[in-house]
Amino acid sequence: MAMAGARVRVRVRVRVGVSALCLPSLLRNARPLQPSPWPGLTAVRALSGSAERTMLDRIIRVDHAGEYGANRIYAGQMAVLGRSPVGPIIQQMWDQEKEHLEKFNELIVDHRVRPTLLMPFWNVAGFVLGAGTALFGKEAAMACTVAVEESISQHYNNQIRMLMEEDPERHKELLEILKKFRDDEMEHHDTGLAHDAEMAPAYALLKNVIQAGCKAAIYASERI
Repeated sequence: MAMAGARVRVRVRVRVGVSALCLPSLLRNARPLQPSPWPGLTAVRALSGSAERTMLDRIIRVDHAGEYGANRIYAGQMAVLGRSPVGPIIQQMWDQEKEHLEKFNELIVDHRVRPTLLMPFWNVAGFVLGAGTALFGKEAAMACTVAVEESISQHYNNQIRMLMEEDPERHKELLEILKKFRDDEMEHHDTGLAHDAEMAPAYALLKNVIQAGCKAAIYASERI
């Protein structure tokens, strides 16, 4: 036991001695820490990435909700006017909206974005708006189309402007999608005007009320 204790003490002394001998050399060769020329750069990058993620989440979430709502509006219109002469025109616009929704269904999964919690409400509200206006005739249905598609087109334009200012190259794919869908919505808007939307009773009032609802829906769907 005494021999073992002596060996432990010898080893400890040897190790301490080697460390003590090496320390001055290490200190002489050590390089002084250089302060970063941009001390807040890492934090800024993290903040920028977080802000961009929030922006993209909002864009995909609200556009997914908007295209879902538009599908429900056209479903309501077709329930009332599907057998009328204007039925095929409404169906054609609805088919394009189905393509839009399918794409945003993909994006919401690919980017792991939570859909808005208001989807059940938009399901009912969209159908009621489409069917309700269609009950007043094709002119009122087309007035609804003009009001909604104009609101969506303006909303897409705002998003396109935002992404262009942020980084157009990095967001190239999303920008191409938004531009294509914006053009489709404007085509629907023009179709509505070409089919007597402005002949609807109280056209200006109806349009303003629907667009006020669209703005509220956009604001809520981005955040909830």
